[in-house]
Amino acid sequence: MREVFGQSAYRVRFDWGPAGAERIADGAACVVVVDVLSFTTALTVAAEHGISVLPYPWRDASAVAEAARHRAELAVGRMEARSAETVSLSPPTIARAAAHRRIERLVLPSPNGSAISARMAATGATVVGVSLRNVAAAAAWVRQRAAGRPVAVVAAGERWPDDSLRPAAEDLWGAGAFLSAFVADRPERDDVSFEAGAAIAAYRAVAADLPAALAASVSGRELAARGFEADVATAADAGASTVVPVLSDGWFRPHTADAAGA
Repeated sequence: MREVFGQSAYRVRFDWGPAGAERIADGAACVVVVDVLSFTTALTVAAEHGISVLPYPWRDASAVAEAARHRAELAVGRMEARSAETVSLSPPTIARAAAHRRIERLVLPSPNGSAISARMAATGATVVGVSLRNVAAAAAWVRQRAAGRPVAVVAAGERWPDDSLRPAAEDLWGAGAFLSAFVADRPERDDVSFEAGAAIAAYRAVAADLPAALAASVSGRELAARGFEADVATAADAGASTVVPVLSDGWFRPHTADAAGA
């Protein structure tokens, strides 16, 4: 039964959340994590500024200790970012702070994308952070690295108050955007799982006006209601980035498609 849920009959796979990641990661050359609002968008913006990122599951005292141990910046909660030099999970704060001072390392807590990334890294998988900003570059990097081996794409989703998974439209679209780019030049489509195909179809349904769809999504409206419309606009800037955050020795570091074999 585990083999069925693992989509092992297909080389291109898709599922949701930590449990889904564990099911489809077996034998995968790369595990692609998508958390558009906002972990992987923040991660991509950090990579654009040459910042290495440590994914951390919790924002608590242990995160403070971890940042101190690595002499790294610790991202605070969105509502705690009061100055132009304070970094939070809000992607614009990373760009703003990097414009004021040099940041080399950042501990970025997130219960969704960050937690999944850390969990997959512990299995020895090559973990890649993907947002709408870097889908084309990431698809090229993973295509080079995978060389025909299986690829697992995970939509992080959000959390309901009871901590159960809330599938989030923006992560479905982000995963579908990556998958659409990844399979674009593949003549053999029978190696794409139906779950991955459904994500591609969902993305293509909104691709013509992605910024409006993102703003109208539940997560987009939630951020706007809290005063973070800029987070949504930053996330919607598809194709803005050519860097690919790849997790190595616990840290996401910037790569480019040409460096996939490195």
